[in-house]
Amino acid sequence: VRPVPTPDAVTAPFWEGCARGELRVQACGACGARWLPASVVCPRCWSDAIAWIRAAGSGTVVTFAVYHRAYHEAFRPLLPYVVAVVELAEGPRLVSNIVGAPPDRVRIGLPVRVEFEPIEGAVLPLFRPVEEGG
Repeated sequence: VRPVPTPDAVTAPFWEGCARGELRVQACGACGARWLPASVVCPRCWSDAIAWIRAAGSGTVVTFAVYHRAYHEAFRPLLPYVVAVVELAEGPRLVSNIVGAPPDRVRIGLPVRVEFEPIEGAVLPLFRPVEEGG
């Protein structure tokens, strides 16, 4: 069984969004900052005037690693797999998997779009490369 996230009061809106097919980020009503991971205050101005907003779901690969070894038995069938830092169009960065492309096609600057994968007890945001010209 793959490990799944354990939502808490702070992160629950993110995971509820994923279950609905929405990628959500937090936004500050005082300074306009947007961020992930979730926080109870704005990391820029420390305001607690924060809300969850729906992100567009598009982004760019900032950095990545290709895993050829399973550090958890549940990931063995996925080898090799790509873990990347994706910068969303709204600015926040998210660590996730890149799917739908061989690892040698993944590169820094690759445009990607979110999709959601239901697994045992959760729905995870994953990213797929955007087709050239699309």
